Amino acid sequence: MADASTDNSASDLRLTSPVRDITGVGERRAALLRRLGINIVSDLLRHLPMRYEFEAAEDQIAQLPVEGVGMTRGTIEATRFVPGYGRGGRGKGRFEATLADPNGRLKLTWFSGGHLRRRIMAGMHLRVQGKVTRFGDYLQMVNPKWEPLEELDTTPAEDERLRPVYPATEDLPSTAIEQIVRDVLPSVIDQVRDPIPIDLLQHHNMPSLADAFRMSHMPEHEEQWKAARRRLAYNELLLLQLGIAMKRAHVREHLAAPVLKHNDAIDQHIRQRFPFPLTRAQDKVVHEIVGDLGETRPMNRLLQGDVGSGKTVVALYAMLMAVSERKQAALMAPTELLAEQHHLSITNMLDGANVRTALLTGSQPAPNSAERKALLEKIAAGELDILVGTHALLGGAVRFADLAVAVIDEQHRFGVHQRAALRRVSSSEFRVSSSDDAPASTTGTPPNSKLETRNSKLNVPHQLVMTATPIPRTLSLTIFGDLDVSLINELPPGRTPIVNRLVDPGKADDVYSYVRQRLERGEQAYVVVPAIDASGTETTAQLKTVREHAKLLEQRFFEGYEVAAVHGRLKRDTRERIMDRFRRGKIHVLVATTVIEVGVDVSNASVMVIEHAERFGLAQLHQLRGRVGRSSDGRRSLCVFIANPTTDDARKRLDAIANTNDGFRIAEMDLEIRGMGEFFGTRQSGLPPLRVARIPEDMDLLMLARRDAIAMIDADPDLAREGRAMLRRILLQQYGEALGLIDVG
Repeated sequence: MADASTDNSASDLRLTSPVRDITGVGERRAALLRRLGINIVSDLLRHLPMRYEFEAAEDQIAQLPVEGVGMTRGTIEATRFVPGYGRGGRGKGRFEATLADPNGRLKLTWFSGGHLRRRIMAGMHLRVQGKVTRFGDYLQMVNPKWEPLEELDTTPAEDERLRPVYPATEDLPSTAIEQIVRDVLPSVIDQVRDPIPIDLLQHHNMPSLADAFRMSHMPEHEEQWKAARRRLAYNELLLLQLGIAMKRAHVREHLAAPVLKHNDAIDQHIRQRFPFPLTRAQDKVVHEIVGDLGETRPMNRLLQGDVGSGKTVVALYAMLMAVSERKQAALMAPTELLAEQHHLSITNMLDGANVRTALLTGSQPAPNSAERKALLEKIAAGELDILVGTHALLGGAVRFADLAVAVIDEQHRFGVHQRAALRRVSSSEFRVSSSDDAPASTTGTPPNSKLETRNSKLNVPHQLVMTATPIPRTLSLTIFGDLDVSLINELPPGRTPIVNRLVDPGKADDVYSYVRQRLERGEQAYVVVPAIDASGTETTAQLKTVREHAKLLEQRFFEGYEVAAVHGRLKRDTRERIMDRFRRGKIHVLVATTVIEVGVDVSNASVMVIEHAERFGLAQLHQLRGRVGRSSDGRRSLCVFIANPTTDDARKRLDAIANTNDGFRIAEMDLEIRGMGEFFGTRQSGLPPLRVARIPEDMDLLMLARRDAIAMIDADPDLAREGRAMLRRILLQQYGEALGLIDVG
């Protein structure tokens, strides 16, 4: 959040100056800095240390404290590598070097240090730090920390200090970056202007932005860099929360949606279409959605529900409220398979009703076909009530006559712009006056030019986004903070918890023998593998693939039963035919890739085996497991994870998935394992990554920033008051596009 000032300075260096203008940098180092994303001086200030190390004062070699920790510098006189021998030692060896200064020599030894043969050579200048011992006539350090020094006469460290360690490269080490920062900081730090009001900083006992940067790069003690990190993390979180609060205010003030009426007769009519009574959790969410749809403020709600909790039924309730007002509704899914499943479920529930539904995907109806053209004409003429589809709904040829409700399923799989685009495909989108006596248009043309004023509102559909990937509360306050959140945390009646088993690959034969017993009871099974074909250096013996594993299972374990394979490369008609036969029980074992991760609902499929489970993410394993346990007859479903984890993260994922069926607990553990940056990538969320703040560790700081942001936007929705210009500019620069704030002002 550093911003360059235009005030005169004793130095010609500005925060906006290219790094090549820094004395001693030059073109070569400037190119190396650019690889780290450091292009201008302010980038250098924002390139913060990733950790700090205690650094002792330097001594000459002869004065190093024996049996104590010391630091010294000198020139490498000689090196040698001693190969390792004996059991387990072959090839490891040790690397030795002799460091000398005018008054002494120091023996350096690194065990398993063969990699240093090409990095430390005679003639190099080094600084080393480690425990000092005596080895014969020499002093010695074993496995010391070391760094190259470009010039031996660089000022030695005279005092103990906290030394910053920067993200760096082999060609541009941390020490070189530290030296550049120390040279630059004094001449530019006074140019840093603070966009946050000083009274707010004083209230939170936080340093100014300039002091935070100074204490981060040159801390005098531990408390300083901690205070600096807190302030810089608060900056990031406040900007994010300001953007979210501004977006909510913008929706409230500048967008309008059709009011959809609701009464007991409409409620009873809709519920008659469902094959089962709604659960209490579903009823609660329906009540929240009904309240949203009855307002002119557009619904912007996130519906979270674990796999199999019945989100589609709730979404259909909202869509049927639009249909009851003779308006249209749309449901967009990320894959053709999921869109097909939704369309099948909805048409089954609406069997015999006068609701007109259709499916539109990239391949169905065929592009440029007469059938597709006819469907598009029906959509535009209002002759279709509910349209289910994929990204194809966002095609330029799709125009709705009167879209009132838009539903997005598995919303994290869509980019932020795709989610926003579904609001713009209605031909009824136009600016309508916010005054009570202004007529509403249904033709897409504004009734008069007076509507194009600041007090006008843009007519958009209500939007419901759904996810079966539970989102931790910390993330719901960040990436999805502009949404109202509803939760279905109850399974439909008759559902029983899934039994989980984590087994070694050596027991796979026993697993498939048990699966055959379940098939003999008339049940069906999924077998999930990570790949369609073996690739790279792996063979089918090392990596089970769809085609080969399906053939093996049919020949070895499931003779007399129908085994089929499904994956993403199959043509839509072929995939649909296979899935239809599986739903009807004609196929007993379905071998698949993650193409079945979401949307597949076959109640008789009660067993799942996941091969190479260590290769899947935690959320993905939970989604896959959700394909079983969908029967309401009370029988127990089983999910077996066959795995050979070789990393700590893989072991954590598998322990987590085996020990709980709670999707929200799994989501929290997934966040702990992967961190926020990986939980939802910036491509899906559209947000720049947090560089300082850490979620969920900084939850208290997030809540503080949230309260401050809401108070600021409530008092000044556009941040237009005096003294807020810089804060607004930085906010729009960093989050304007991602949060849809560019058109706010």
